[in-house]
Amino acid sequence: MKIIGFQLEIVWENKPANFDKVRKWLAQAPPEPGDLVVLPEMFATGFSMNTDVTAEPYGGETEQFISELAKEYSVFVLGGAALRDRQGRTRNKALIFGPDGSLLSFYSKMQPFTPGAEHEHYVAGEKPVTFNWHQVKVCPFVCYDLRFPELFRRAAAMDQPELFVVIANWPEKRVNHWVRLLQARAIENQAYVIGVNRVGTDPFYTYTGRSLVADFNGDIIADAGEGEGSIRAELNLEQLAKYREGLPFLQDLKQERLSGLSAA
Repeated sequence: MKIIGFQLEIVWENKPANFDKVRKWLAQAPPEPGDLVVLPEMFATGFSMNTDVTAEPYGGETEQFISELAKEYSVFVLGGAALRDRQGRTRNKALIFGPDGSLLSFYSKMQPFTPGAEHEHYVAGEKPVTFNWHQVKVCPFVCYDLRFPELFRRAAAMDQPELFVVIANWPEKRVNHWVRLLQARAIENQAYVIGVNRVGTDPFYTYTGRSLVADFNGDIIADAGEGEGSIRAELNLEQLAKYREGLPFLQDLKQERLSGLSAA
């Protein structure tokens, strides 16, 4: 049972091209049944504010694509997409599908990227979510959320997830922050963290990846480097449980202290 992240060079606003890239990658290095496959934030379009291109209704083509992948390989798939509800509100989401192709859960990005005017095009989510991947409790977040440790602490206080997943379009100029913040979130919350970023360029930024998996000590156990490719890692849940038992920091989290923190 592995967690697998694909560091994709996203073709700008071109869903068919990006779907094809993902399919070819999985065909060349197929996951095993039951693995968790992770794709970057808005992997089908790139981090575009052009919601006429990015936004889809529920059950749209990106959702169908992720569902088909999950069912074809009998795996769990987590990927980013922009979805528009019946009221016309668009959210930047992480979608999770199970091996039977059904939607297991979804998370809406709680911290739109204000410097990039994301908040003018995408509505913020309201709360963290968790889902079960086999016996692992998983909590997904999206890109800029990573800079807000209180969001992770809220999730830790509520559910103590063993794994946090952060999908992103995190630019080269701040990639050192990306690495260090992923390690910090792992240490703080005594959990594994996988961050799956993109590579390449879009009209605004250059991206150099550094998708990675950090363990509960903050040690990097898998690193994709700077090119298009993938990371794979196995989680040692027994070791994690012993670590948490020996250092029960999470038991000292005060839910009432965190409940007053704003989602924004």
